[in-house]
Amino acid sequence: MAKRKSRKAPPPAKKARKVPTAFDCPFCGHTGSVQCSIDINKDMIAEAACAVCKVVYATVANALTEPIDVYSEWIDECHKANEGVHVNAGEDSM
Repeated sequence: MAKRKSRKAPPPAKKARKVPTAFDCPFCGHTGSVQCSIDINKDMIAEAACAVCKVVYATVANALTEPIDVYSEWIDECHKANEGVHVNAGEDSM
């Protein structure tokens, strides 16, 4: 005797989360204004540029470099540059 087929539907496949390609500018604060371009064929350079304030960050790229990697490296460099800098917000220097 043959076994009957199960009528149970297979569970739906999980959708992979998409990594963003437009980012917030760390200088002017505009949302989605930073776009990353990666040129691995010629110069092995990756750039992140803000369309509003025209700030550009460039770094070395490899075959595994993604836009989120370029943006994260830019943010890390901004934090390193601002390390030890104290901002006195709201205080007047009179």
